[in-house]
Amino acid sequence: MLEKMFNPNSVAVIGASRTKGKVGRAVLENLMQNSKLKIIPINPNVDEILGLPCYPNILDVPEDMKADLAVIVVPARMVPQSIDECGKAGVRNVIVISAGFKEAGVEGARLERECISLCERYGINMIGPNCLGIIDTGSGLNASFAANIAYEGNIAMMSQSGAICTVTLDWAERIGVGFSKFISLGNKATLAENDFLQLFEEDDTTAVIAAYLEGVKDGPEFIKIAQRVSRSKPIIIVKSGRTSVGSRAVSSHTGTLAGSDAAYNAAFKQGGVIRADSLEEMLDYSRAFSVCPLPEGRNIAIITNAGGLGILTADACYNAGLSIASFEESTVARLREKLPPAANFYDPVDVLGDAGADLYEHALDVVLEDINVNGIIVLVSPQSMTDVPGIAEKVAEKIKRSKKPILCNFAGGSRIAAGEEVLNNYGIPNYSSSERAVASMSALCNYFTIKNHKTEQPEKLTYDSEFARSFIDTASAEKRRTHGLESMDILKAYDIPVVDSRIATTLPDAIRAAEGMGYPVVMKILSPDISHKTDVGGIRLNLKHADDVERAYNSMMSDVRHYMPDAAVTGVQLQKMVSGGKEVIIGMDRDPQFGPLLMFGLGGTYVEFLKDVSFAVAPISTAEAKHMVSSIKTYPLIAGVRGEVASDIDSIIQTLLKVSQLVTDFPEILEFEINPLMVMPEGQGCVAMDIRFTLDS
Repeated sequence: MLEKMFNPNSVAVIGASRTKGKVGRAVLENLMQNSKLKIIPINPNVDEILGLPCYPNILDVPEDMKADLAVIVVPARMVPQSIDECGKAGVRNVIVISAGFKEAGVEGARLERECISLCERYGINMIGPNCLGIIDTGSGLNASFAANIAYEGNIAMMSQSGAICTVTLDWAERIGVGFSKFISLGNKATLAENDFLQLFEEDDTTAVIAAYLEGVKDGPEFIKIAQRVSRSKPIIIVKSGRTSVGSRAVSSHTGTLAGSDAAYNAAFKQGGVIRADSLEEMLDYSRAFSVCPLPEGRNIAIITNAGGLGILTADACYNAGLSIASFEESTVARLREKLPPAANFYDPVDVLGDAGADLYEHALDVVLEDINVNGIIVLVSPQSMTDVPGIAEKVAEKIKRSKKPILCNFAGGSRIAAGEEVLNNYGIPNYSSSERAVASMSALCNYFTIKNHKTEQPEKLTYDSEFARSFIDTASAEKRRTHGLESMDILKAYDIPVVDSRIATTLPDAIRAAEGMGYPVVMKILSPDISHKTDVGGIRLNLKHADDVERAYNSMMSDVRHYMPDAAVTGVQLQKMVSGGKEVIIGMDRDPQFGPLLMFGLGGTYVEFLKDVSFAVAPISTAEAKHMVSSIKTYPLIAGVRGEVASDIDSIIQTLLKVSQLVTDFPEILEFEINPLMVMPEGQGCVAMDIRFTLDS
């Protein structure tokens, strides 16, 4: 679909300029680096530019010179007309570099919608607007106004920021890092990250996919595509805007905890994406993937000429979830053959400060052959006798032939520059700190797991959705957005066990309800205006007889009037007292990009303070539900610690799957929460004690 976008025979530049420093001139000059490319300047005011014949309009170009691609650099107000003319001229690929669209306000947004409409009418693929352009090193295309060249390589990069593009290209040119394709996404009016993920998947010149994103256009589709692509090629993404918060007010624990970043973390994990926390990390990881084989485990060997560096690196490995390798006895014996007696023959291997290239070579040869070693980090500190470039040469040769990943930290400044240059000449990264090398090794290990993980697709579950639909329609008709305890029947429709409950609007009704279900009971306030009942004295526990119910009723009404005098109170709910279980929470907040974001954690009143929760984008599979439960830090409390009886974890997993289906079936549910879900000992199930959900108004 995009073959002629990245490998065109002819390119028109609409808005080409003679003036040095103009974007239209820079694009033209970059395109002219490819002598095989037919370039067609479009400018109504001149006859030729840089020796190329110039046409006043794309429609004036002869049929035998029809452009495969048009790069548009005219003012924003003229762009729709230019796209319309491209459509009439049969041009089906355009790059709109011009700015002044939705990023510039209401009028710009209108212009962008007009461009989208024209592209849909003519079947035009559009990159941008408001972008730097694209580069394809395989075809030799540089349809951008970037000041730096791009070397040929196996990393495909896309960025929503043009400035990030120029920074990355400048960094890459200095140290010789190469790219297969380089794409500035701009406003992503038509083509976006999902389109390019699929392009990179099929591109034989691309081995690594890197991206800087500020958001995604189609979240659910992104997860599906990323799941498939990540099985064959690593996807490394740095996502900005981690601290942004939604504009919609939230009323549940889930809504409070589920910011947009939690959704991206969950989506990336489910899609097999490796998330980088910074541009530096993204580039570090990309370089490691571009030159290294994948480790088949997490056991790492460290070779160093400085004990302190080795210890710091070992600490970093532990913090990154990597293990220090335990050598075979034969490995230790072979190291002793050539290393000095004062050396350390165990991991980390310390070859000592005066070690030359030959000792590094010996240590690498021996350690690489150890079956317990999955990857190696080489550390070099510059002593006065250290042959830095000689060591770099030996290490680089080993890296090029090794079937295990080897990463380097030649530590220092001017004294390691010659060694770093040797590594760069081999296309091998030198990490400026051991922590960066360890983080990149961890990324390689994580991707080995991703690549070999079999994705389990969510199973479609069938429940009484007709009853739930009727219930939700009735709730919507009441013009109340938030619904609570009185809505427990929606859980029953999806086969989620609920506690025996009865609603009372007066004190006598409350006493009759309590005696009807049997003591002890719990009393909870019923009010559409009260989100957190405990905060306003809206819950009373362990009521054992009618006098308890009367005192609880009167004191509760008094407390609620004191804390929330304007709250509309519709009555109370009496529930059978349940004890002997653990309280957990299952919630959902509907994310604008990805849809229903499920949350799981320990329940009760402390969930917002502990923040020990996990997230996943619904619908989820059984494996994903299990991971949600087991990934919280307090999981041992549920699984049973120090002789405690384990909770019924399977019932939690089944409830997560049922809630996943419910919130998938009904997109009008914006927020949903069962808190607490009381989980009984293993084999005894669970029971929902409280519910709250918010409907789209």
